[in-house]
Parts: sequence; structure tokens; C-alpha cells
Amino acid sequence: MKLIGKFDSPFVRRVAISLDHFGLHFEHADWSVGADFARILEFCPLGRVPVLVLDDGDVLTESAAILDYLDEVVGSTRALLPPQGLSRRESLRIMAFATGAVDKAREIVYEHRRPADKAYEDWVSRCRRQMHGALAQIESVCLRRASHKWLVEERMTQADITVACMLTFLRESGALVSEAAHYPVLGAHTARCEALPLFQDNHLPWFSFTPQ
Repeated sequence: MKLIGKFDSPFVRRVAISLDHFGLHFEHADWSVGADFARILEFCPLGRVPVLVLDDGDVLTESAAILDYLDEVVGSTRALLPPQGLSRRESLRIMAFATGAVDKAREIVYEHRRPADKAYEDWVSRCRRQMHGALAQIESVCLRRASHKWLVEERMTQADITVACMLTFLRESGALVSEAAHYPVLGAHTARCEALPLFQDNHLPWFSFTPQ
């Protein structure tokens, strides 16, 4: 298999971590949606990453679809997303808040790349409110699970991987600066995940960014 996309994307990164967790060998095409856009278009007409090229030549796009495929490959007993019941619903809920927070953070980051007089601050404020609303929900989960090592079950699930990848991106992108202290339990959980070799081996820091 070939995984296309740089590890500074939390969506690419959660796929890479999942592949490594399962012990599934993959070639990494370290391509940027900026510099390598034309090459990515050959595999994904949206020009987005991650893209997973299977051994038979079939192509999967969007991290959620790729992760679903990987869970199917390894089977329900090893799947990172619990196959049914409350654990599955809770995992999906947590992951939705985490990916939603990143979607809003990217809006903030890209809006602040405009000249200062062109940035739409009302939109930035709205996105920031949505991002913090999602993070507050995840913090509440972390508080509820403070006596446990993992967020959903007594093992690492896709919720743990996704949350850690997303919060690390929020910090490194500059979307969260001093506000990161508002989520201490979430921060501690992410730090435990990021200390694992599985996470360290699949990490590329986002470019330096300072909000205006």
C-alpha cells in the first residue's frame, strides 16, 4: 500500500499511526497539497490527502473511509473503532468533535494568512467559538475518564489516536496558544499518547504560525 500525504496533516497522521498499529506495511509518499498538487490529482481528483493506494491499484480517499477499510482488513476484534454499541457511538462522537475542531482551526489559520486588513474577524471569532465548544466537550470526556488510561475502552481506540493528532495540530498550527491551558486533562491525555513511539514515528510539525 502507498499512503499519500505529509504527516503535518492530522488526517494523514491518524491513518499512518493506525497502519503502524496494525502492523500493515505501507510506502509513504511524502507529498504536499501545495508543491505536489498535480501528482496528488492523479490519484484523487479532489486534490486532497490522505490518499491510500491499495496493492491492487484501487484508491481510497478521506481518512474516515480509509480507517473504516483498515478496520475491515484486521477484523472486528482488532478494529480501532469499536464495532457496535455504546463504545462505538461514544468513539464516533469524540472523533466528530475532534475533527470538527480541526476544521474550524484551519479556517482560523488560513484567514490569518490574509493581509491584516483583509481578515474577516467576525468569521474568525465564530470559528474560534465553535472550535472551543468542541474542545470543551472532549475535555469533559477526559475528565470523566480520568481514572482510565484511554478515552472509551480499556485499550487504545481510534478516538484516542484522533484526539491526540488533532490537539497536536491545533497547538502546532497556532490555533491554540495560551488557550491550551483551558484543557489540562485533554492536554495530559494527548501528551501520554504523543510519548508513544507509534506517535513519534509518524509526526511532522506544522509550519510556524502566529495569530495576528
